[in-house]
Amino acid sequence: VQLQSGGGLVQAGGSLRLSCAASGRTFSPYAVGWFRQAPGKEREFVAAINWSGGNTYYGDSVKGRFSISRDNAKNTVYLQMNSLKPEDTAVYYCAARNSGWASSEAYEHAYWGQGTQVTVSS
Repeated sequence: VQLQSGGGLVQAGGSLRLSCAASGRTFSPYAVGWFRQAPGKEREFVAAINWSGGNTYYGDSVKGRFSISRDNAKNTVYLQMNSLKPEDTAVYYCAARNSGWASSEAYEHAYWGQGTQVTVSS
């Protein structure tokens, strides 16, 4: 089970940091991804990180603005979101794979967090 925190309301241009902490299992051997879904839209890949944190990947819409990182000692993965835009408004989900290799595909992630709302006002 992943426990998410850090969502909220922010003005355009602002920043938020989302956290995803594992409960009952360790994150360290597994890749983790962040996805988001806005009302009426399909789920979208945001970012992914491999087991060690040495490899990261980003969706085109967030490249250069978002940063994914992990602290395996704290069993937590983070998504730093800067220069937020109204189109970033969505429910954000973290998800873990049963593999150390990162993936942008939602179906390859077995364990999902509860989701956290991010709202960016213009």
